[in-house]
Amino acid sequence: MIDNASPPRRIVSLDQFRGYTVVGMLFVNFLGGFVVVPAVFKHDNTYCSYADTIMPQFFFAVGFAFRLTFLRRKKTSGAWPAVHAVLSRALALAVLGFVIYHLDGSVRTWSELQRLGITGVLDRAFKREIFQTLVQIAMTSIWVMPVIAAGKGIRVAFLIGSAGLYLWLSSLFYLDLAWNLPVIDGGWLGILTWTIPTLAGSLAFDAVESSEDDGKTLRKLLAWSVVLMLGGYLLSCCGGRLAAPPFVMPATREVSLWTMSQRTGSVSYLTFATGFSLAVYALFFELCDRRGWQSALFRIFGQNALVAYVFHPIVASAVKPYLPNDSPFWYLAAGFSLYFGICVLCNWYLERHGLFVRL
Repeated sequence: MIDNASPPRRIVSLDQFRGYTVVGMLFVNFLGGFVVVPAVFKHDNTYCSYADTIMPQFFFAVGFAFRLTFLRRKKTSGAWPAVHAVLSRALALAVLGFVIYHLDGSVRTWSELQRLGITGVLDRAFKREIFQTLVQIAMTSIWVMPVIAAGKGIRVAFLIGSAGLYLWLSSLFYLDLAWNLPVIDGGWLGILTWTIPTLAGSLAFDAVESSEDDGKTLRKLLAWSVVLMLGGYLLSCCGGRLAAPPFVMPATREVSLWTMSQRTGSVSYLTFATGFSLAVYALFFELCDRRGWQSALFRIFGQNALVAYVFHPIVASAVKPYLPNDSPFWYLAAGFSLYFGICVLCNWYLERHGLFVRL
């Protein structure tokens, strides 16, 4: 949907946090394949790099806004309209994800399609590619919807229960399947662990919305960020040895149930990354909501994040054909500047004309 008017009152820290996350996405998605870029800015799947902190921040922001909008719509329109809005949004995101990511495999002839049948198509087409950010957001939103308006205790219990279910199923079969296929962003069971940052975001909204003491709220956000980051790291050490700390590439590439891995959407990874998201949000809460600071760059991306997400790979594909993977730093910097500048201009144009694309 395209709104040709200013959006309703927004929480500045959330828009700025979301805008920072979009900028981080543009940075790591473009630069990750180049030799001169340090490993910490690349996805690795055997530890938590800086690149791996970006997607959980989107889910944290989704959970924050989900709680806000669901409670507002439930209060003004009733429960069923609020549920209908969530389901409609999830369906739209899933369809958009299908268009962007596509299905696995293909068939060349009608006879091949007939031989596959419905079961064969379902088995082949829905294993990997479609389970990426937009589809995971859609599925996770539906998964947490029954508790999004509930009290803190219920949401925390649901979060822990979802993580526990993921660990149990992974120990039975899913870890081997997810790693060997391999899946993307947790695959079929990703909703169980993407629940962690999503519901943490909803709890952060409660802390910000209900407290009259901003200083106390900030201390609470920071304290829980430390608890979650430390908890995520300790979980990563449950494999029987002291794990390398986050942002430090491990000496061994062995993978277990406890390894921090965006590929598998592991519990340790998303627990740590949720704590990191909370710390970053706390910074924006202090700078924006308490001190009145704003970045124009983060604002234009934060209010039109979906546009940036859909548009940035198109821009990258236009810039990269003459940007080899072994480019020197200066040449890569020039290519990135062109790509980033086009993305900024696109979002700036939409903001200037009052166009906000939201689902």
